[in-house]
Amino acid sequence: MEEGTVSNQSETLSVHPAVKPISFLLGIWRGEGEGFFPTISSFNYSEELQFSHSPNKPVIAYSQKTWNLKSGQPMHSESGYWRPKPDGTIEVVIAQSTGLVEVQKGTYDMKEGVVKLNSELVGNASKVKEISRVFKVENCELSYVVEMATSLIGLQPHLKASLKKL
Repeated sequence: MEEGTVSNQSETLSVHPAVKPISFLLGIWRGEGEGFFPTISSFNYSEELQFSHSPNKPVIAYSQKTWNLKSGQPMHSESGYWRPKPDGTIEVVIAQSTGLVEVQKGTYDMKEGVVKLNSELVGNASKVKEISRVFKVENCELSYVVEMATSLIGLQPHLKASLKKL
């Protein structure tokens, strides 16, 4: 057996059974994205996402940070927990560096490598009223789209990125 295969098998064996269906997310992902919304100027960014897991816990810890593509200055960060359920649903909590918090619920499809989330609650936000996120892993690439609604503008794309696993 190849050395990498043994490592991958041992990693798979140490994943909590509740996390196995979304274990395709585990690891560190880096890449670039772009942001846009009717009320702001478009922008580009570099990003790192990390999905980590303690084998004795039925959750995945999530952290994300972005920085300006040109200057390298930090832009945004957030962290939280993802808790998949056996019925194909998932619960996610996220705290952003801006003070905004999200409670999201959604679904996952292990075969398709997709997680779809919709906000149940967006807290500590004067303007943001709704957030949806769709993550997809395909051909060793994680892509996502974040949509946002404010008190004045309905749900529409806000962020999209494409990341490679390190």
